[in-house]
Amino acid sequence: MSKADIIVGLQWGDEGKGKIVDHMASKNDYVCRFSGGHNAGHTIVVGDKKYALHLVPSGVLSKETKNIIGNGVVLSPKDFIEEMAQFDDLDGRLFISDKAHLLLSYHAMIDQASEKLKGKGAIGTTGKGIGPAYVDKIARVGHRLGELQDCHKLAKKVIAHLEQNRDLLGVLGVPIPSEDELIAELESYKEVLSPFITDTTLMIWDALANDKKVLLEGAQGTMLDIDHGTYPYVTSSTTISAGACSGVGLNPKDIGKVTGIAKAYCTRVGNGPFPSEDFTQEGELIRERGQEYGTTTGRPRRCGWFDAVALKHAVRVNGVDEIALMKLDVLDGFKEIKVCVAYEVDGKVIDYVPYLLEDAKPVYKTFQGWGKSSGIRTFDNLPQSAKEYILELESLVGAKIRIVSTSPQREDTIIR
Repeated sequence: MSKADIIVGLQWGDEGKGKIVDHMASKNDYVCRFSGGHNAGHTIVVGDKKYALHLVPSGVLSKETKNIIGNGVVLSPKDFIEEMAQFDDLDGRLFISDKAHLLLSYHAMIDQASEKLKGKGAIGTTGKGIGPAYVDKIARVGHRLGELQDCHKLAKKVIAHLEQNRDLLGVLGVPIPSEDELIAELESYKEVLSPFITDTTLMIWDALANDKKVLLEGAQGTMLDIDHGTYPYVTSSTTISAGACSGVGLNPKDIGKVTGIAKAYCTRVGNGPFPSEDFTQEGELIRERGQEYGTTTGRPRRCGWFDAVALKHAVRVNGVDEIALMKLDVLDGFKEIKVCVAYEVDGKVIDYVPYLLEDAKPVYKTFQGWGKSSGIRTFDNLPQSAKEYILELESLVGAKIRIVSTSPQREDTIIR
């Protein structure tokens, strides 16, 4: 019986997981998304074509790979159907858990209205409805993809729930649809999605039992995890490797290798603490060189230097076996490169992530920059300063950097 490997983000999301999943997909029979919703965004570049994936697993570009959306995902049928339209060969290659939760239009409206009411205290969500969908799930008033089998029954349950919350929805300015309107909407989703909905947990169990190779793909990043991230400025799901088990229906004994993804620097979208954020022209330069704008929202990402303290925390909490270091080429040409190696909190220097990260000030170590790493495909051919940077990061975070990406292109990837 084979084991399922995991790919997980180690920072605040947007680490480049899509490229690594795409890189590994051809070696796997199944790629499974285990958490999040269409607030995630994976960008994959193949030749001169760029694919933006939000819900469809990143293995979709490998023709022999089957792609599964697990029960831990909240799925917006409207957005998912639009994303599916990029591909014409999904039959027999895409499967959706009948236990994945539906994210409907009112979830997004609640999300946007709630954020607006919070003013300066807003979390900075994507406004896609992810949080409200997970709230309904945990409150046991949500609805799952399997319920699309009977759209009339589902519509009655949804309308009843909305009517019970009419006063709150009125304050938020969220209208309640008519039952006929909702039935028509749900029927349109059923027509497209029903061929893909199945018991994906049984599929994965069967795959492992038959020694198939399974890759579990996370969304967001460790520092956005609902329990282990910078709460409350986090996402609404479990983003760490442990979430992969519940997100697809496996147990810890089913898990093999854990690969963590990190950029050679740090970025964050939305509000919340970010100790190594750089507010100078160097931070702006990182943003422009790295094209650090959200795949999902287009928002400019906050940029800063590599945070080795947070990475060491993420390596431990995820049980990382190896790291893929992304976007090394973005740092080409910098005379000096900083790495946060400790925090100062209340006058004390610490080497761990504290309860309140917003109180932490970065303690930096400076490294010599390098000329050009872009497009290099072997470790030996990297500039000496770049090699020293990678080796020092390994030492600081406690895990081997096995993969190094030197451009968005598929082929520009170093395997050590």
